[in-house]
Amino acid sequence: MAQRRVLRFGVIGAGLMGREFASAAMRWCHLDGLDFAPSIVAVCDVNERATRWFEDNVPTVERVTRDYHELLADPSVDAVYCALPHHLHARTYVDAIRAGKHLMGEKPFGIDEVANQQILAMCHENPEVLVRCSSEFPFFPGAYQIAKYVQEGRFGRLIEVEAGFWHSSDLNPDKEINWKRLVKTNGAYGCMGDLGLHVVHLPFRFGWRPRNVRAVLSNIVTERPDGHGGRVACDTWDNALLLCEAEAANGDRFPMTLSMKRIAPGHANTWFLRIIGTRFSVEYSTKNPKQLLTLRYQPGAAQSWEVTDVAHESAYPSITGPIFEFGFSDSILQMWAAFCDEVVNGVEMRQPMRCATPEETAQSHRLFTAALVSHATGETVSLLE
Repeated sequence: MAQRRVLRFGVIGAGLMGREFASAAMRWCHLDGLDFAPSIVAVCDVNERATRWFEDNVPTVERVTRDYHELLADPSVDAVYCALPHHLHARTYVDAIRAGKHLMGEKPFGIDEVANQQILAMCHENPEVLVRCSSEFPFFPGAYQIAKYVQEGRFGRLIEVEAGFWHSSDLNPDKEINWKRLVKTNGAYGCMGDLGLHVVHLPFRFGWRPRNVRAVLSNIVTERPDGHGGRVACDTWDNALLLCEAEAANGDRFPMTLSMKRIAPGHANTWFLRIIGTRFSVEYSTKNPKQLLTLRYQPGAAQSWEVTDVAHESAYPSITGPIFEFGFSDSILQMWAAFCDEVVNGVEMRQPMRCATPEETAQSHRLFTAALVSHATGETVSLLE
């Protein structure tokens, strides 16, 4: 194998997802035969306890700062991962791209459509900088296999598509308020901004474009403890249901239902995709991550769903045997391999599943902005330009 290229990363935002990236970087040996690897050399956060975790657990860290401008000014940093509240996206992402750092950002890529357009404008001014958005679920083996089915054109005419991301982290009304439950920091999209890119990533990648949307949004828990003995308004949407008329690249139109739920009793962290076609159908859910359901239809033949245990095989080979279970941390590792692969190899990357693109985030903003209008007016809103 050729000498491995090490990409030197800075992390801006040392919270949960920053730590997940650190864990992935430190278990890079789990991936087999790659000639590139990330190394976290700098970390930035205003919370000392958060940066201390990196100092205590990530031996490659050389710089710790409270000012992200210091990190971006470091010429030895090749790329950055920004995992910050939504209202900080536009400023930090724009500054990172302007500084020439390859960027992995968190969804929704700006608190609103205006902020998202600011980020995309800076991307267009700096085409040599790779910019991608975090979205790990397409790297689960079942989801990855569905992408192959779509590429192979197995489905015939599409009848219906349903995609969703559900969890129940906000079911407890006594859970303290945090930034994701406040419009000023999370944005007016509510759960759509927090969960929505995960839902639309693959449909958009497959070229399925919503022509219109009718949305119903729910604010179920309207106040929460403030952490100081009182209660405060919880003003973001908890759940969102979007019914779209979608259009495939060949002009076929079909209904596409998209759902994002922070309050879905019985679901810890469930991502799913269901595609129904005239010749082939498929269902996959992380609730049963080893099972892939398929239905092949022949005219006049019996219609029967088949259940297959999918192997531990994703975009990049790993040392894990195919009989073992694939999990969330594995999907994070695979996503980061895709990002590093594209930084190093560009269009010659080893496999075709790229991380979510800035253009796909822009499509999501157009959809979620229209969904807000639809809910407010009770009408179906066109997305045609």
